[in-house]
Amino acid sequence: MDPDRARELLQAERTRIELALARVRPEEDGEPADEYDPANLAADLAQDELDETFAEDLRDQLAAVERAEARLEAGTYGVSIESGEPIPDARLEIRPTAELTADEERARPDR
Repeated sequence: MDPDRARELLQAERTRIELALARVRPEEDGEPADEYDPANLAADLAQDELDETFAEDLRDQLAAVERAEARLEAGTYGVSIESGEPIPDARLEIRPTAELTADEERARPDR
């Protein structure tokens, strides 16, 4: 893949993730919390847990972008970190942070 196109894809991915992370931050809704209402407390806690899980996933995605950017600078972007086989450009267009070929990823037991 052309390095300029790879940079473009990775920057778009970084921007998408950073915007999503900014939206996950807790917002003050202007309503005073009723600390004695168990339903309010439970709903807030459940939402906080969902937000934290989503934020953690986004941070993992951001780390993948950073690893891809490092591979791009090292000249190894577009090559499987496992086998050294080339990752097709079509796969990188869809998933610019891909570290493995599609076959390698499907073969992983954690999938």
